[in-house]
Amino acid sequence: MIKVLIYEDNPQLREGLTMLIDGTEGFQVMGAFKNCGNIAYEVSTYKPHVILMDIDMPGVNGIEGLKIVRQLNNDVSVMMLTVFDDNKNIFEALKNGANGYILKKTPPAKLLEYIQEASTGGAPMTASVAAQVLKMFSQINLPADNDYNLSEREKEVLQLLVKGYSYKMIAAEMFIAIDTVRSHIKKIYEKLHVNSKSEAVAKAFRDRIV
Repeated sequence: MIKVLIYEDNPQLREGLTMLIDGTEGFQVMGAFKNCGNIAYEVSTYKPHVILMDIDMPGVNGIEGLKIVRQLNNDVSVMMLTVFDDNKNIFEALKNGANGYILKKTPPAKLLEYIQEASTGGAPMTASVAAQVLKMFSQINLPADNDYNLSEREKEVLQLLVKGYSYKMIAAEMFIAIDTVRSHIKKIYEKLHVNSKSEAVAKAFRDRIV
C-alpha cells in the first residue's frame, strides 16, 4: 500500500486528487492539507511514502515545505505537482531535494503511474520539465575533472539514476541485490555531499561526472 500526503490549496483539486488516489487499489491518502503549516508533524505522524506538493500555497508554500521535510526525512519521495514550469521553480525544487516535478495538467492515469514510480525510488518528471532540466544543466559549463573519487561501479549506478531508473531497475540492470544498490547509493551520496536522488542527479549533470 502506497501511503500519500497531499498539499494543495485549491479545495476542489485537493478533493479530486484525494478521491482519485484513495479510490485506486494499492494507494491510500493519509491526509490532504491546504498548506505546509504543520508539515513536520504531519510527515512524522502519517509516515507517507510519497508527498504530492503544490508550490504556490498561502502561509508556508511548497518549496518551504520541501525544505522542512528534507531537514527531517530523506527517505520520503516528494513530488512537486504544480502549474509552474519555469526554470526558477524547477531549479529551487530540485536543489532542495524534490524527487519529481509534475505539471497539474497530467492525466489521472499518468499521475498514478508517477506516484508509483516515485514510491520505488524513481524521479518522475513531465516531459517538458525534463527537457528544461537537461537544457539548464547543459548551459552550466564546469570542468569535468572532478569525479569525487567514485568507483566505476558507483559511476555506473549514478548513470542509471540520471536515466531515471528506480532501485529495482538498477538492481536488475546490474545483476545485483537491491541492498547492494542501496549501499552504492549511500556511498555516492556521501562522496557527492548530497542527501537525495534529485540532488545527486543535479550534481552529476552540473559537474559532468557521468
